[in-house]
Amino acid sequence: MKRPLNEGVIHVSQLKLWSHVGVLEEERINGQWFSLDFSLRLNLDATAKSDNLEFSADYSLAIKALQSFAFEFYCLTIEHFSEQILLNLEALYGPVPMFIRLSKCSPPVAGFNGSVSVDMKRNGF
Repeated sequence: MKRPLNEGVIHVSQLKLWSHVGVLEEERINGQWFSLDFSLRLNLDATAKSDNLEFSADYSLAIKALQSFAFEFYCLTIEHFSEQILLNLEALYGPVPMFIRLSKCSPPVAGFNGSVSVDMKRNGF
């Protein structure tokens, strides 16, 4: 009997990104903090057997690429920002199933101390 594949998910949580995203001009000029969680569903069989990073998704590449991208990015909505993050992840890892949750840490809404998040998924996650 053939052994099943080690399909799994790599999760990265609470990646802090500074970006210029928001409806208010002040948000786009001054920038603000966002928090990103992302998950990649992968076949982890070869990595689990060999302990060789070459067979996995090096999440440090995504962390560095997304931090750099976000710092230079300007737009109005977190939905558009989320779409661009998904495109960046696809450029790094190809069309693997992925999920992101992007949160605006301190939205400028009077009397509101929480965060606002957008969830998006791609490629059958």
